[in-house]
Amino acid sequence: MVYFDHAATTTVRPEAIAAMTDQFGVLGNASSLHGAGRRARRVVEESREEIADALRCTPNEVVFTSGGTEADNLAIKGLYWARNAADRARRRVLVSAVEHHAVLDPARWIADHQGAVCEELPVDGYGRVAPETLRAAIEQEPADVALVSVMWANNEVGTIQPVAELAAVAAEYGIPFHTDAVQAVGVLPVDFAASGVSALTLSGHKLGGPTGAGALLLARGVDPVPVLHGGGQEREVRSGTLTTPLLRGLATAVGLAVAERDHHAAELAALRDELIGAVREAVPDSTLNGHPTDRLAGNAHIAFPGCEGDALLMLLDAQGIECSTGSACSAGVSQPSHVLLAMGADPDTARGSLRLSLGRGSTRADIAALARALGPIVERARKARAKRH
Repeated sequence: MVYFDHAATTTVRPEAIAAMTDQFGVLGNASSLHGAGRRARRVVEESREEIADALRCTPNEVVFTSGGTEADNLAIKGLYWARNAADRARRRVLVSAVEHHAVLDPARWIADHQGAVCEELPVDGYGRVAPETLRAAIEQEPADVALVSVMWANNEVGTIQPVAELAAVAAEYGIPFHTDAVQAVGVLPVDFAASGVSALTLSGHKLGGPTGAGALLLARGVDPVPVLHGGGQEREVRSGTLTTPLLRGLATAVGLAVAERDHHAAELAALRDELIGAVREAVPDSTLNGHPTDRLAGNAHIAFPGCEGDALLMLLDAQGIECSTGSACSAGVSQPSHVLLAMGADPDTARGSLRLSLGRGSTRADIAALARALGPIVERARKARAKRH
């Protein structure tokens, strides 16, 4: 198997597996007051401290969740409800047009069901939101903006956003700024305090941790209305029994990913550039989507003219080469990428692109295997599409 879908999920690190294995056999609910509960709570709080140290925040700013989708929903819905409750005029929610559906869908849901006004910020041809674009949108009705959400780096095309600049614009107007940093942590320098953001989403399974564990970092004074109600865990922001083993694995993976970030990112960038070169040699008219340099180190998102992305994916999969056409959360839905359409791509390009994402375990041999297979597969896909049209 050749795996080019690390942006969807990546290998759980052996250190994280070992850390979780040690905890799975230990009895104790971290909310219990007896000895077993206190021992579990100690593991949870040590995990919280490790994540806080890695991402430059304080431990009480780390709210554990089940992953990125829950954290994004808590940020979008919870911050909107909190701001709107304080001032009913605050109805506008500004999100970039290239957000993951874990941000777009809750923003659209509160517009449909909670009286919000969801406004999608336009992006340039690389998929970036310019600070002046955000400022212009805010200044239409500054007092009416409840929150802003722009991802740190795009999950499909890999373009990196000017998050600190965007957060600074929002701060000028006293507006909380959320960023989905699921793809960024462990690959880019993510410093919560220095970035100026109010809330930040991360997910374990994107960086070598377990599926089912993530966090929402919340700056002091940023208190979303809970989406889940129950036991009042996690600052009464996110109720639910804390999954001690998974949180131990999450913290282990975050700590290692951040510690190894510079070396790992340099290795990935070199492999990515080799991959792009190999694809261009095999398919000369292929084009790279997203920013050519300000992009995630392991991301190569490439358009293949005259092809259907789904057909390419299945033909590659038949030869043991696994990749994606975009977000795994939208897999199986045959429609043009909303990210590429927002960037100004035509529908054919938006349908005819593949995301090839690298991670730990990716090798030059993987790239060579793709290069050998790609030319004939593209030719076959083009012939099949021409027959249908």
